[in-house]
Amino acid sequence: QVQLVESGGGLVQAGGSLSLSCAASRLTFTTFSSHIMAWFRQAPGKEREFVAVISWLGGSTYYTGSVKGRFTISRDNTKNTVDLQMNSLTADDTAVYYCAAAHQSHEFDTDTLLRPSEYITWGQGTQVTVSS
Repeated sequence: QVQLVESGGGLVQAGGSLSLSCAASRLTFTTFSSHIMAWFRQAPGKEREFVAVISWLGGSTYYTGSVKGRFTISRDNTKNTVDLQMNSLTADDTAVYYCAAAHQSHEFDTDTLLRPSEYITWGQGTQVTVSS
């Protein structure tokens, strides 16, 4: 099964930027480019929340409204990585950030891809803390 490992989290002041990366490995029976990839986040006491999703070759992306224009999701299929560039961070962005992979046959349907249940593999998460 695909393994995902996030990195890049940390403490940043409000208004600052942070870049997260997620590396995929154990791609024995699949290829990274065959999976839609997404970022979610979970703040203390709250449900896991969709942040952004990117299609197989990166041609299509979709963001939740609160991060649109501030966050950018990208992927490099030659390196099996998906990144999340976060700018103009606020205290509301404080959360554990997770990357996730959808099943190979999943369509790029932005209605369903907002749901955590649509993803088959998750990373362990990386903490992002924004101080105000």
